[in-house]
Amino acid sequence: LGASTLSVARGLPRHHTRLAVMTRFRSHFLPRTPTGRRLVALFLVLFAFTQPPLVYWLGNRVEPWIGGMPFLYVYLLVFYVLLIGVLIRVQRRGL
Repeated sequence: LGASTLSVARGLPRHHTRLAVMTRFRSHFLPRTPTGRRLVALFLVLFAFTQPPLVYWLGNRVEPWIGGMPFLYVYLLVFYVLLIGVLIRVQRRGL
């Protein structure tokens, strides 16, 4: 079967024949731009600070109280707000 027959069989219009044949599968899980790679790395580093053992070593304290909350809560709040900020930046840039 020819490429045009395959594209019609798939439900694609004939003028999309070359596009359908020439495109190569690329995973949407892998960032494709340098900015995307940097933001993924930043997200992973920030996320690591919210997980054991880093949270035990750095944030596992009650004192000092900041704004009426224990240090651990403020520590986690700051990192989760930063993580959400990275996700919003990725979504707005379309990465």
